[in-house]
Amino acid sequence: MNMRLVTRVTLGFAVAAPLAIGPNIEAQAAEDFIKIGEVGSTTGSEATFGVATHQGVDLAIKEINATGGIKGKKLKVILLDDQGKPEEAATATTRLITQDKVTAIIGEVASSRSLAMAPIAQQYKIPMISPSSTNPKVTEIGDYIFRVCFIDPFQGFVMARFAAENLKIKRVAILRDVKNDYSVGLAKYFTETFKKLGGDIVLDQSYSAGDIDFKSQLTAIRATKPDAIFVPGYYTEVGLIARQARSLGIKVPMMGGDGWDSPKLLQIGGKAMEGAYFSNHYSAEDKSPHVQAFIDRYRKAYKDTPSGLAAMGFDATMVLADAMKRAKSLSTSDIRAALAATKDFQGVTGRISIDQQRNAVKPAVVLKVVNGSFAYESTIRPG
Repeated sequence: MNMRLVTRVTLGFAVAAPLAIGPNIEAQAAEDFIKIGEVGSTTGSEATFGVATHQGVDLAIKEINATGGIKGKKLKVILLDDQGKPEEAATATTRLITQDKVTAIIGEVASSRSLAMAPIAQQYKIPMISPSSTNPKVTEIGDYIFRVCFIDPFQGFVMARFAAENLKIKRVAILRDVKNDYSVGLAKYFTETFKKLGGDIVLDQSYSAGDIDFKSQLTAIRATKPDAIFVPGYYTEVGLIARQARSLGIKVPMMGGDGWDSPKLLQIGGKAMEGAYFSNHYSAEDKSPHVQAFIDRYRKAYKDTPSGLAAMGFDATMVLADAMKRAKSLSTSDIRAALAATKDFQGVTGRISIDQQRNAVKPAVVLKVVNGSFAYESTIRPG
Protein backbone atom coordinates (compact mmCIF):
# COMPACT_ATOMS: atom_id res chain seq x y z
CA MET A 1 0.00 0.00 0.00
CA ASN A 2 1.62 3.24 -1.17
CA MET A 3 -1.10 5.55 0.06
CA ARG A 4 0.26 8.28 2.31
CA LEU A 5 -1.38 9.90 5.28
CA VAL A 6 -0.56 13.54 4.62
CA THR A 7 -2.06 15.24 7.61
CA ARG A 8 -4.74 15.05 10.22
CA VAL A 9 -6.22 18.45 10.86
CA THR A 10 -7.95 18.76 14.21
CA LEU A 11 -9.19 22.20 15.13
CA GLY A 12 -10.79 23.31 18.37
CA PHE A 13 -10.38 19.89 19.95
CA ALA A 14 -9.57 19.70 23.65
CA VAL A 15 -8.52 16.53 25.50
CA ALA A 16 -9.57 16.19 29.12
CA ALA A 17 -7.09 15.14 31.82
CA PRO A 18 -6.23 11.43 31.68
CA LEU A 19 -6.90 10.96 35.39
CA ALA A 20 -10.48 12.12 34.94
CA ILE A 21 -11.20 9.94 31.89
CA GLY A 22 -8.97 6.92 32.34
CA PRO A 23 -8.53 4.22 29.68
CA ASN A 24 -11.58 5.31 27.65
CA ILE A 25 -10.07 8.67 26.71
CA GLU A 26 -10.00 7.97 22.96
CA ALA A 27 -13.56 6.67 22.79
CA GLN A 28 -14.95 9.63 24.71
CA ALA A 29 -12.79 12.18 22.92
CA ALA A 30 -13.99 10.86 19.56
CA GLU A 31 -17.48 12.07 20.42
CA ASP A 32 -16.27 15.67 20.60
CA PHE A 33 -15.70 16.09 16.86
CA ILE A 34 -17.02 15.02 13.47
CA LYS A 35 -14.48 13.26 11.26
CA ILE A 36 -14.45 14.21 7.58
CA GLY A 37 -12.30 12.30 5.09
CA GLU A 38 -10.51 13.99 2.22
CA VAL A 39 -8.81 12.24 -0.70
CA GLY A 40 -6.52 14.23 -2.97
CA SER A 41 -3.39 14.12 -5.08
CA THR A 42 -0.97 16.06 -2.89
CA THR A 43 1.95 14.36 -4.66
CA GLY A 44 2.30 13.16 -8.24
CA SER A 45 1.92 14.84 -11.61
CA GLU A 46 -1.19 16.82 -10.59
CA ALA A 47 -0.13 17.68 -7.05
CA THR A 48 -1.11 21.34 -7.36
CA PHE A 49 -4.73 20.21 -7.70
CA GLY A 50 -4.68 18.32 -4.41
CA VAL A 51 -2.70 20.94 -2.49
CA ALA A 52 -4.89 23.83 -3.63
CA THR A 53 -8.10 21.92 -2.92
CA HIS A 54 -6.90 20.96 0.56
CA GLN A 55 -6.01 24.53 1.39
CA GLY A 56 -9.55 25.54 0.46
CA VAL A 57 -10.92 22.72 2.63
CA ASP A 58 -8.61 23.64 5.50
CA LEU A 59 -9.65 27.30 5.41
CA ALA A 60 -13.32 26.32 5.49
CA ILE A 61 -12.78 23.95 8.41
CA LYS A 62 -11.02 26.66 10.42
CA GLU A 63 -13.84 29.11 9.79
CA ILE A 64 -16.56 26.57 10.63
CA ASN A 65 -14.87 25.57 13.87
CA ALA A 66 -14.21 29.20 14.83
CA THR A 67 -17.96 29.81 14.75
CA GLY A 68 -18.86 26.84 16.94
CA GLY A 69 -18.68 23.88 14.58
CA ILE A 70 -21.70 21.73 13.71
CA LYS A 71 -24.37 20.88 16.27
CA GLY A 72 -21.93 21.63 19.07
CA LYS A 73 -19.09 19.56 17.59
CA LYS A 74 -15.87 20.64 15.90
CA LEU A 75 -14.76 19.18 12.56
CA LYS A 76 -11.62 17.12 12.00
CA VAL A 77 -10.28 16.45 8.50
CA ILE A 78 -8.27 13.32 7.72
CA LEU A 79 -6.43 13.85 4.44
CA LEU A 80 -5.02 10.92 2.46
CA ASP A 81 -2.77 11.34 -0.57
CA ASP A 82 -3.70 9.19 -3.58
CA GLN A 83 -0.61 10.27 -5.58
CA GLY A 84 -2.83 10.89 -8.60
CA LYS A 85 -3.66 7.17 -8.94
CA PRO A 86 -7.24 5.81 -9.11
CA GLU A 87 -6.31 2.61 -7.28
CA GLU A 88 -4.81 4.62 -4.42
CA ALA A 89 -7.93 6.81 -4.29
CA ALA A 90 -10.03 3.67 -3.88
CA THR A 91 -7.74 2.33 -1.14
CA ALA A 92 -7.85 5.67 0.67
CA THR A 93 -11.65 5.75 0.55
CA THR A 94 -11.91 2.26 2.02
CA ARG A 95 -9.50 3.15 4.82
CA LEU A 96 -11.29 6.39 5.68
CA ILE A 97 -14.62 4.57 5.95
CA THR A 98 -13.65 1.29 7.60
CA GLN A 99 -10.77 2.39 9.82
CA ASP A 100 -11.17 6.10 10.45
CA LYS A 101 -15.00 5.93 10.56
CA VAL A 102 -15.53 9.23 8.75
CA THR A 103 -19.00 10.74 8.45
CA ALA A 104 -18.48 12.09 4.92
CA ILE A 105 -15.78 12.31 2.25
CA ILE A 106 -14.56 15.29 0.21
CA GLY A 107 -12.82 14.43 -3.05
CA GLU A 108 -11.52 13.86 -5.60
CA VAL A 109 -10.64 16.60 -8.06
CA ALA A 110 -10.02 14.29 -11.03
CA SER A 111 -12.98 12.38 -12.46
CA SER A 112 -11.02 9.14 -12.97
CA ARG A 113 -10.16 9.05 -9.28
CA SER A 114 -13.66 10.04 -8.16
CA LEU A 115 -15.01 7.20 -10.30
CA ALA A 116 -12.76 4.81 -8.36
CA MET A 117 -13.92 6.21 -5.01
CA ALA A 118 -17.64 6.61 -5.57
CA PRO A 119 -18.69 2.92 -5.64
CA ILE A 120 -17.06 2.41 -2.24
CA ALA A 121 -18.72 5.45 -0.67
CA GLN A 122 -22.05 4.35 -2.16
CA GLN A 123 -21.63 0.80 -0.87
CA TYR A 124 -21.09 2.03 2.70
CA LYS A 125 -23.68 4.83 2.34
CA ILE A 126 -21.18 7.57 3.19
CA PRO A 127 -21.92 10.95 1.55
CA MET A 128 -19.16 11.88 -0.88
CA ILE A 129 -18.92 15.35 -2.36
CA SER A 130 -16.47 16.09 -5.16
CA PRO A 131 -15.22 19.65 -5.42
CA SER A 132 -14.48 19.56 -9.13
CA SER A 133 -14.90 16.19 -10.89
CA THR A 134 -16.90 17.18 -13.96
CA ASN A 135 -17.48 13.83 -15.72
CA PRO A 136 -21.25 13.08 -15.59
CA LYS A 137 -20.64 9.42 -14.66
CA VAL A 138 -19.39 10.35 -11.16
CA THR A 139 -22.77 11.12 -9.59
CA GLU A 140 -24.55 8.49 -11.67
CA ILE A 141 -22.95 5.86 -9.44
CA GLY A 142 -25.46 6.42 -6.64
CA ASP A 143 -27.55 8.66 -4.43
CA TYR A 144 -24.77 9.29 -1.88
CA ILE A 145 -22.47 10.89 -4.49
CA PHE A 146 -22.58 14.68 -5.01
CA ARG A 147 -20.53 17.47 -6.55
CA VAL A 148 -20.44 21.27 -6.29
CA CYS A 149 -19.08 21.91 -9.79
CA PHE A 150 -20.71 22.09 -13.20
CA ILE A 151 -20.44 18.99 -15.39
CA ASP A 152 -18.73 18.39 -18.72
CA PRO A 153 -21.83 18.61 -20.93
CA PHE A 154 -22.18 22.21 -19.70
CA GLN A 155 -18.44 22.92 -19.77
CA GLY A 156 -18.25 21.55 -23.32
CA PHE A 157 -21.23 23.71 -24.26
CA VAL A 158 -19.55 26.77 -22.72
CA MET A 159 -16.34 26.43 -24.70
CA ALA A 160 -18.09 25.48 -27.95
CA ARG A 161 -20.41 28.46 -27.66
CA PHE A 162 -17.54 30.77 -26.74
CA ALA A 163 -15.54 29.55 -29.74
CA ALA A 164 -18.42 29.93 -32.17
CA GLU A 165 -20.02 33.12 -30.91
CA ASN A 166 -17.26 35.08 -29.19
CA LEU A 167 -14.23 34.06 -31.24
CA LYS A 168 -16.19 33.45 -34.48
CA ILE A 169 -14.25 30.23 -35.01
CA LYS A 170 -15.43 27.72 -37.63
CA ARG A 171 -12.74 25.00 -37.74
CA VAL A 172 -11.31 23.30 -34.62
CA ALA A 173 -8.85 20.44 -34.14
CA ILE A 174 -9.01 18.37 -30.95
CA LEU A 175 -6.15 16.81 -28.99
CA ARG A 176 -7.49 14.67 -26.13
CA ASP A 177 -6.00 12.41 -23.43
CA VAL A 178 -7.48 8.97 -24.18
CA LYS A 179 -6.59 7.60 -20.73
CA ASN A 180 -8.47 10.32 -18.88
CA ASP A 181 -12.26 10.13 -18.39
CA TYR A 182 -12.40 13.89 -17.94
CA SER A 183 -10.58 14.64 -21.19
CA VAL A 184 -12.50 12.12 -23.28
CA GLY A 185 -15.87 13.30 -21.97
CA LEU A 186 -15.13 17.01 -22.37
CA ALA A 187 -13.93 16.50 -25.95
CA LYS A 188 -17.13 14.61 -26.72
CA TYR A 189 -19.44 17.32 -25.39
CA PHE A 190 -17.47 20.13 -27.01
CA THR A 191 -17.68 18.34 -30.36
CA GLU A 192 -21.43 17.77 -30.13
CA THR A 193 -22.21 21.40 -29.33
CA PHE A 194 -19.70 22.91 -31.75
CA LYS A 195 -21.18 20.91 -34.63
CA LYS A 196 -24.71 21.98 -33.67
CA LEU A 197 -23.53 25.58 -33.84
CA GLY A 198 -22.29 25.05 -37.38
CA GLY A 199 -18.63 24.40 -36.61
CA ASP A 200 -16.39 21.74 -38.10
CA ILE A 201 -14.02 19.38 -36.25
CA VAL A 202 -11.22 19.09 -38.79
CA LEU A 203 -9.18 16.45 -36.91
CA ASP A 204 -9.43 14.53 -33.61
CA GLN A 205 -6.03 13.41 -32.27
CA SER A 206 -5.10 11.73 -28.99
CA TYR A 207 -2.29 11.23 -26.48
CA SER A 208 -1.89 9.49 -23.13
CA ALA A 209 -1.20 11.04 -19.73
CA GLY A 210 2.53 11.12 -19.12
CA ASP A 211 3.48 11.62 -22.77
CA ILE A 212 6.07 14.31 -23.45
CA ASP A 213 6.32 14.31 -27.26
CA PHE A 214 3.27 15.56 -29.17
CA LYS A 215 4.93 16.64 -32.42
CA SER A 216 3.40 13.87 -34.54
CA GLN A 217 -0.15 14.79 -33.54
CA LEU A 218 0.54 18.51 -33.84
CA THR A 219 2.10 18.10 -37.31
CA ALA A 220 -1.09 16.33 -38.45
CA ILE A 221 -3.17 19.11 -36.91
CA ARG A 222 -1.09 21.81 -38.60
CA ALA A 223 -1.85 20.28 -41.99
CA THR A 224 -5.60 20.81 -41.48
CA LYS A 225 -5.16 24.56 -40.87
CA PRO A 226 -7.63 24.86 -37.95
CA ASP A 227 -8.80 28.15 -36.46
CA ALA A 228 -8.09 26.81 -32.95
CA ILE A 229 -7.04 23.66 -31.08
CA PHE A 230 -9.17 22.30 -28.24
CA VAL A 231 -7.02 20.47 -25.64
CA PRO A 232 -9.23 19.26 -22.76
CA GLY A 233 -6.40 17.84 -20.65
CA TYR A 234 -4.50 18.61 -17.46
CA TYR A 235 -1.93 21.36 -17.11
CA THR A 236 1.10 19.02 -17.06
CA GLU A 237 0.69 17.96 -20.70
CA VAL A 238 -1.09 21.11 -21.93
CA GLY A 239 1.92 23.32 -21.22
CA LEU A 240 4.18 20.99 -23.19
CA ILE A 241 1.66 20.77 -26.04
CA ALA A 242 1.53 24.57 -26.28
CA ARG A 243 5.31 24.91 -26.45
CA GLN A 244 5.63 22.21 -29.12
CA ALA A 245 2.75 23.69 -31.13
CA ARG A 246 4.46 27.09 -31.23
CA SER A 247 7.79 25.49 -32.16
CA LEU A 248 6.03 23.94 -35.18
CA GLY A 249 4.73 27.34 -36.24
CA ILE A 250 1.15 26.79 -35.09
CA LYS A 251 -0.12 30.21 -34.03
CA VAL A 252 -3.87 29.66 -33.62
CA PRO A 253 -5.41 29.92 -30.12
CA MET A 254 -5.56 26.93 -27.82
CA MET A 255 -8.67 26.23 -25.75
CA GLY A 256 -9.37 23.93 -22.83
CA GLY A 257 -11.26 23.27 -19.62
CA ASP A 258 -10.81 23.61 -15.88
CA GLY A 259 -8.01 21.03 -15.90
CA TRP A 260 -5.77 23.90 -16.99
CA ASP A 261 -6.27 25.77 -13.72
CA SER A 262 -2.84 25.73 -12.12
CA PRO A 263 0.09 28.18 -11.88
CA LYS A 264 2.19 25.28 -13.20
CA LEU A 265 0.46 25.67 -16.58
CA LEU A 266 2.19 29.02 -17.04
CA GLN A 267 5.48 27.72 -15.69
CA ILE A 268 5.50 24.79 -18.10
CA GLY A 269 4.00 26.52 -21.12
CA GLY A 270 5.51 29.97 -20.66
CA LYS A 271 4.85 32.44 -23.46
CA ALA A 272 3.38 29.67 -25.60
CA MET A 273 0.21 29.87 -23.46
CA GLU A 274 -0.42 33.53 -24.30
CA GLY A 275 -3.83 34.09 -25.87
CA ALA A 276 -5.21 30.70 -24.81
CA TYR A 277 -8.72 30.33 -23.34
CA PHE A 278 -10.20 27.89 -20.83
CA SER A 279 -13.39 27.41 -18.86
CA ASN A 280 -13.22 27.59 -15.08
CA HIS A 281 -15.28 27.77 -11.92
CA TYR A 282 -14.47 31.34 -10.86
CA SER A 283 -12.22 34.29 -11.53
CA ALA A 284 -10.08 36.03 -8.94
CA GLU A 285 -11.04 39.25 -10.76
CA ASP A 286 -14.68 38.85 -9.68
CA LYS A 287 -15.55 42.06 -7.81
CA SER A 288 -18.22 40.43 -5.65
CA PRO A 289 -17.59 41.29 -1.96
CA HIS A 290 -18.19 37.62 -1.11
CA VAL A 291 -15.47 36.49 -3.53
CA GLN A 292 -12.98 39.21 -2.61
CA ALA A 293 -13.42 38.52 1.12
CA PHE A 294 -12.60 34.85 0.49
CA ILE A 295 -9.53 35.80 -1.55
CA ASP A 296 -8.31 38.11 1.23
CA ARG A 297 -8.71 35.40 3.88
CA TYR A 298 -7.00 32.83 1.69
CA ARG A 299 -4.07 35.13 0.95
CA LYS A 300 -3.58 35.80 4.66
CA ALA A 301 -3.56 32.07 5.37
CA TYR A 302 -1.45 30.80 2.45
CA LYS A 303 0.32 33.88 1.01
CA ASP A 304 -1.10 33.15 -2.43
CA THR A 305 -4.12 33.90 -4.63
CA PRO A 306 -6.60 31.00 -4.61
CA SER A 307 -7.08 29.02 -7.79
CA GLY A 308 -10.45 27.71 -8.87
CA LEU A 309 -9.55 24.38 -7.26
CA ALA A 310 -8.99 26.08 -3.90
CA ALA A 311 -12.32 27.87 -4.22
CA MET A 312 -14.05 24.61 -5.06
CA GLY A 313 -12.49 22.88 -2.05
CA PHE A 314 -13.77 25.69 0.13
CA ASP A 315 -17.25 25.53 -1.40
CA ALA A 316 -17.47 21.74 -1.13
CA THR A 317 -16.67 21.92 2.58
CA MET A 318 -19.10 24.76 3.20
CA VAL A 319 -21.92 23.02 1.33
CA LEU A 320 -21.29 19.88 3.38
CA ALA A 321 -21.27 21.88 6.62
CA ASP A 322 -24.47 23.66 5.65
CA ALA A 323 -26.13 20.30 4.98
CA MET A 324 -24.96 18.97 8.35
CA LYS A 325 -26.45 21.99 10.09
CA ARG A 326 -29.79 21.48 8.34
CA ALA A 327 -29.84 17.69 8.73
CA LYS A 328 -32.17 16.16 11.32
CA SER A 329 -29.19 14.35 12.80
CA LEU A 330 -25.58 13.57 11.95
CA SER A 331 -26.51 10.16 10.55
CA THR A 332 -25.17 9.67 7.04
CA SER A 333 -28.68 9.19 5.65
CA ASP A 334 -29.87 12.51 7.10
CA ILE A 335 -26.76 14.31 5.82
CA ARG A 336 -27.38 12.80 2.38
CA ALA A 337 -30.96 14.04 2.39
CA ALA A 338 -29.88 17.54 3.41
CA LEU A 339 -27.22 17.65 0.69
CA ALA A 340 -29.82 16.68 -1.90
CA ALA A 341 -32.03 19.55 -0.72
CA THR A 342 -29.33 22.24 -1.17
CA LYS A 343 -30.76 25.28 -2.95
CA ASP A 344 -29.19 28.66 -3.74
CA PHE A 345 -26.22 28.21 -1.42
CA GLN A 346 -23.99 31.26 -1.84
CA GLY A 347 -20.58 29.87 -2.63
CA VAL A 348 -17.39 31.55 -3.75
CA THR A 349 -17.87 29.99 -7.18
CA GLY A 350 -21.50 31.12 -7.50
CA ARG A 351 -24.92 30.17 -6.14
CA ILE A 352 -25.08 26.40 -5.83
CA SER A 353 -28.24 24.32 -6.17
CA ILE A 354 -28.12 20.52 -6.27
CA ASP A 355 -30.34 19.00 -8.94
CA GLN A 356 -32.00 15.56 -9.03
CA GLN A 357 -28.82 13.99 -10.39
CA ARG A 358 -26.85 15.49 -7.44
CA ASN A 359 -25.00 17.89 -9.73
CA ALA A 360 -24.54 21.61 -9.13
CA VAL A 361 -26.41 24.04 -11.34
CA LYS A 362 -24.19 27.12 -11.68
CA PRO A 363 -22.43 29.37 -14.23
CA ALA A 364 -18.96 28.99 -15.71
CA VAL A 365 -16.38 31.63 -16.57
CA VAL A 366 -13.94 31.76 -19.47
CA LEU A 367 -10.42 32.93 -18.69
CA LYS A 368 -7.70 34.08 -21.07
CA VAL A 369 -3.96 33.89 -20.59
CA VAL A 370 -2.72 37.48 -20.78
CA ASN A 371 0.79 38.58 -19.82
CA GLY A 372 1.43 35.41 -17.85
CA SER A 373 -1.77 35.47 -15.79
CA PHE A 374 -5.39 34.34 -16.00
CA ALA A 375 -7.66 37.23 -17.01
CA TYR A 376 -11.47 37.19 -16.90
CA GLU A 377 -13.02 37.03 -20.36
CA SER A 378 -16.69 36.00 -20.11
CA THR A 379 -19.42 34.37 -17.99
CA ILE A 380 -21.78 31.80 -19.49
CA ARG A 381 -24.80 30.65 -17.48
CA PRO A 382 -26.90 27.48 -17.71
CA GLY A 383 -29.69 27.81 -20.23
